[in-house]
Amino acid sequence: MNNSVTNTARLLWAGLRALLVLTLVTGVIYPLVVTGIAQGLFRDQANGSEIKADGKVVGSSLIGQSYNLPLEKDQETPEPDLKWFQGRPQNGLGTNSVNTRYSLILSGATNRSADNKDLVDWVTAAKAAVVKDNSVNGYTVKPSEVPADAVTSSGSGLDPDISPQYADIQVHRVAEKNGLPVDRVEKLVDDHTEGRTLGFMGEPRVNVLELNTALRELLAKS
Repeated sequence: MNNSVTNTARLLWAGLRALLVLTLVTGVIYPLVVTGIAQGLFRDQANGSEIKADGKVVGSSLIGQSYNLPLEKDQETPEPDLKWFQGRPQNGLGTNSVNTRYSLILSGATNRSADNKDLVDWVTAAKAAVVKDNSVNGYTVKPSEVPADAVTSSGSGLDPDISPQYADIQVHRVAEKNGLPVDRVEKLVDDHTEGRTLGFMGEPRVNVLELNTALRELLAKS
């Protein structure tokens, strides 16, 4: 009887020690090591790839934002604020009461086929709007110049980047709306155009939030 009790106690103590060791290793040491490495070597990525303006975090470089005018009475869809560069159509962005310009609720695309009538109508209307909004005095956008990313959302609906082609056709409109020389806005786009990752992966791109943050800084100095 005593041996049985002693063996049971030993087994319980062995199990308890294993639990304590595993808890210490996997619950304390491992998270601290991983966090330390992340903060030491990948601090920007580990903290959400934050973008700051005037010392405040204004968003993440990984998630798109919308740049719209405030909703007017009885208006269901906000109009784009044309003094800013516009991103891709973002089906993943919703609304909230905390920050109406950075309103992430869900992620996902339309999941409609290329010949779906609703999708075709949306793309057609978006293309006409891009041509109309970006055609200003002395500069006219042709329908053939509108790139695909200007009228379609990404698979997540949260793409933060646009193609250099889409940024370029917005330059004249942004310059006119803000009273800036076209060449200064063109340089802004050039300075914020990233090439292919490692020289061969992906496509050249422009991060809209970073570009608009730089535009805000330029306007503050003008």
